[in-house]
Amino acid sequence: MKQYNLCLLGFGNVGRALVALLREKADELRAGYGIEWRITGVATRRMGWLVAPEGFEPAALLRDEAGAQDSASSPADVRAWLRAARADVLFETTALEPFTGQPAVAHIRAALEAGAHAITANKGAVVHGYEELSALARACGRRFMFEATVADCLPVFSLFRETLPAARVLGFRGVFNSTTNVILEALAAGETFDAGVRRAQALGVTETDPGYDVDGWDAVVKVCALAAVLLSTPLKPNEVEREGIRGLDAAAVRAAQAAGSPFKLIGSAESDGAGRLVARVRPEQVGGADPLAMARATSLAVQFKLDVLAGLVVMAEQPNLKSTAYGMLADFVNAVRKTRNAE
Repeated sequence: MKQYNLCLLGFGNVGRALVALLREKADELRAGYGIEWRITGVATRRMGWLVAPEGFEPAALLRDEAGAQDSASSPADVRAWLRAARADVLFETTALEPFTGQPAVAHIRAALEAGAHAITANKGAVVHGYEELSALARACGRRFMFEATVADCLPVFSLFRETLPAARVLGFRGVFNSTTNVILEALAAGETFDAGVRRAQALGVTETDPGYDVDGWDAVVKVCALAAVLLSTPLKPNEVEREGIRGLDAAAVRAAQAAGSPFKLIGSAESDGAGRLVARVRPEQVGGADPLAMARATSLAVQFKLDVLAGLVVMAEQPNLKSTAYGMLADFVNAVRKTRNAE
């Protein structure tokens, strides 16, 4: 039975949900996978770089009672923090920065070089660092994992890595953003745009800056992440055709809903037949026969086109913060289990 030292970089909604889920699943992790854990590092802008080599009390963390730390002995940066906490696993949940992926890429690089597995919910790190960080993880004998970045715990990466060997992804389209779903449904019901934003914020599904959701950047970065990993085609956000939902007329949204073809923000990528990948994010009307029509409220769905199958749809129905946390917990279990088997 191995005990793993866990470090949490970012302790917002997702980080807190992860700690709660780790507590809930402790017995299953111990009995089913031989995994014990303790949280030895927590870092946020507000709290600084906190370390407890013998482990923080999870319940105290959730009550925001992490405990005082002598500032004279506090680590000064991420590398010193990882060393002081003797990290085995880093959970990186900092806010999205769509244009460079920083500082998430630097955080993950530091974790891998320190000998820790790196698990992130930050899609920017995948878009801007996938090849580099994956190669570094292999060189260090660690894992860089990111299932929670695109669709909460929906297995969009592990599905192909583990379950569909030699199946080639030719393209995909999906509803990737819960916030815009919530806003569009509010508009269709006669509410204001701002009321829809507030509802999404209350559900805890928005980015730190809701503009990244509304203007399509969150979906764009998810399209880029999928393209990098599943289509082996690096894309940067400015290479994706992008149109958010701000410009939609509320009356048109209501009319589309009444006609049975509501608007949804759709992200897609597929070859144009001439060797060029066409990637876009834009509002589209979706009819009832379209499988993406099932993605209502916070639900997310992706339709893949494969060389061995014309259409494969995966869907997360009404995911929440616990779902996102589970994506990270599953990555944790898979990372340590596979590394242990390899050793």
